[in-house]
Amino acid sequence: MKLVLQYVLALLMVGAGLNHFRNPRMYQRIMPPYLPFHGPLVFWSGVAEVLLGVGLVIPQTSRLAAWGLIALFIVVFPANLHMVRHPERFRKIPRALLWLRLPLQAVLILWAWWYT
Repeated sequence: MKLVLQYVLALLMVGAGLNHFRNPRMYQRIMPPYLPFHGPLVFWSGVAEVLLGVGLVIPQTSRLAAWGLIALFIVVFPANLHMVRHPERFRKIPRALLWLRLPLQAVLILWAWWYT
């Protein structure tokens, strides 16, 4: 089961990372305004998600990739807070879903930690 969930997390991360390139405006919108360079940050976070997702299933890099995912989940948390604090900017997303994203980060962190 642990191995299956490792591949599931890896696929989720690769898919999310690729989505940064397909729909960069969505990711730029959720970034807090105090962060500079929204375009490059979205691009490089997408690259990181793809690389860390792939790295998670390579035995030689899986532990390092898991730690990288933990760091990534922590770094993107301000975007989730920004969405909760400004729900009027995200009217297509139900408020409950915005709030659900906050504890989901903890679940993702624990999930990645399992592979450290």
